[in-house]
Amino acid sequence: MTTNTASSFASRPSLTMLSALLLSRGDAASPTTAEPDLSITQISREEFEDVLALANANHVVMRGLDAFRQVANMAGDSGRAEWATAAIEAEGARIENALSFLREICDAFGAQGLDVTVIKSLDHWPDLGSDLDLYTNTQPDDVVRLMRQHFKAEIAARSWGDRLANKWNFVIPGLPEAVEIHMGRLGQTGEQITIARSVARRARIVPVGKHMFRVPVVSDRLMISTLQRMYRHFYFRLCDIVDSAKLADGGVIDYEDLRSSAQSAGIWEGVATYLVIVSDYVKRYRGSGLYLPSFVRASAQFGGDKLHFRRDFLRVPILPESAALYASELTTLLRNREFKNSARLSLLPYLATAAAVGMKITGSDKGIW
Repeated sequence: MTTNTASSFASRPSLTMLSALLLSRGDAASPTTAEPDLSITQISREEFEDVLALANANHVVMRGLDAFRQVANMAGDSGRAEWATAAIEAEGARIENALSFLREICDAFGAQGLDVTVIKSLDHWPDLGSDLDLYTNTQPDDVVRLMRQHFKAEIAARSWGDRLANKWNFVIPGLPEAVEIHMGRLGQTGEQITIARSVARRARIVPVGKHMFRVPVVSDRLMISTLQRMYRHFYFRLCDIVDSAKLADGGVIDYEDLRSSAQSAGIWEGVATYLVIVSDYVKRYRGSGLYLPSFVRASAQFGGDKLHFRRDFLRVPILPESAALYASELTTLLRNREFKNSARLSLLPYLATAAAVGMKITGSDKGIW
């Protein structure tokens, strides 16, 4: 299932450059002997801006541009190293501002005796996502009251998908990023209460920069990433590849726990497919993929050969591949007699169709997805 995907991505040199910078050298747990290609710094300012834009879209500015800067310095190219330094400093300032707000939000929940866990956003550290995602079991009215009283937050317009997923987006003065809070449910239609319960119960505290945050355990983190990539957006960002490869390289994934948890939620095939896609993409730049247990590869429904690059991201095919994963999740929910959650999930095709029609007619799926 590990096939070469080079022809799918040849149209975007900046993707190839960023992927090589982020993946070709491996890390301490999975080193390679490959020498950095010093010629990658021989790009124009316009080409550099394209690399920066793609890095922004894929949440790898800090890591990708730092690697670029290192190569530029090795090549004795101080000018291009300064380009990277300026981009890193600007992104660093954004991240520090966002982290300060995130810490205040978590502290406000804690002061009220309310649980809250940061999901997704901190997975990319030292990079940060484009919004701040949190999960809580707190009742929506209490969350809205807290956000308004402590942060003068405004509630952003909610789409059909937001309502089904039981999530709210808040806009806070002084914070460019939206704060997205999932309440009691996860998944595109809020069908996942199994994973949601696990997140709150098993969360751990980790240092991030100068702060400490409560985040999901690795298995829950990978399941949330899978829900987002394989069951909702149907595309990967480079950060997803890099983040997951780092977990695998570091030997911190408990694959037995991951399989058991994902099977209970009905998304094991999706998780296995997600990991094999990551491994296949890594193999293209390192020469070898990730170590994955045989039962992971055996459960994967397809691999990296199905990816294609379009509009800044690595796209996953929806039909028939991802549709089969959706059917498997729905079957598990029905088998577990989670009829209300099954009913929520059964609305997904209609929601996706409405979003596609809206996009075709108006050029936007705003208010739907």
